[in-house]
Amino acid sequence: MSFKNQIDQFILEIGLINRVSVSLMILDWQAIDTVLLDMDGTLLDLHFDSYFWLEFLPMRYAQVHALEPSEAKQWLHERIKQEQGRLSWYCLDYWTEELGLPVAALKHEVAEKIGFRPNVPSFLKALKTSHKRSVIVTNAHPDSLNLKLERTGLASMVDAVISSHEFKVPKEDQAFWHALQEREPFSAPRTLLIDDSLPVLNSAARYGVGYLLSIAQPDSQLPARSVDRFNAIHDFEEVMPTNDPTL
Repeated sequence: MSFKNQIDQFILEIGLINRVSVSLMILDWQAIDTVLLDMDGTLLDLHFDSYFWLEFLPMRYAQVHALEPSEAKQWLHERIKQEQGRLSWYCLDYWTEELGLPVAALKHEVAEKIGFRPNVPSFLKALKTSHKRSVIVTNAHPDSLNLKLERTGLASMVDAVISSHEFKVPKEDQAFWHALQEREPFSAPRTLLIDDSLPVLNSAARYGVGYLLSIAQPDSQLPARSVDRFNAIHDFEEVMPTNDPTL
């Protein structure tokens, strides 16, 4: 092995060691009672949603409205961006009306792409074993949420599932966290939120959630991203709960 290759291997190994040990040091499981979990891009591979909104839906829109596929894709991408950060961004009823397409029904046509991110079932099982309360908090529309729950069985793996549509505000809004506190009382300093959305993590930080983690690679078909403000995990194996107070 050349000197350069040895250096590259050393850096890789150190990076992996640091990535795991940083996660373990930050996640003092003895200080965490509640784990709030995003769904899309966190527990589930974001590829389903990326493919649906960026490829499949524009294709169907082009067919229905007699447009060139590239024209439909460009228009739809720009139109979706206009709703970013609002509850309408996630609302299938809104997009059904806007696009003249049965968006919820179309999702069923590509449902085989719904899948877990690495080691999610094992992580959720470990949360139960460690007596941590686990709650899915998602911006997903109820129709999309129900489809994914049916395909994955996620509801049986956690203690509760809550959609922001129930509160009529997205997780990016401080009002969401106040409404969540009313529905699902939790001690913010003793709560961990894992979410691939940086605006959501920023919102949770403002509310006072004590432990925050992001996801390095929400979509398995895209490269891992660099996350600056928050620690990011690649695999839930990195943050498996432990009852050992020495860790």
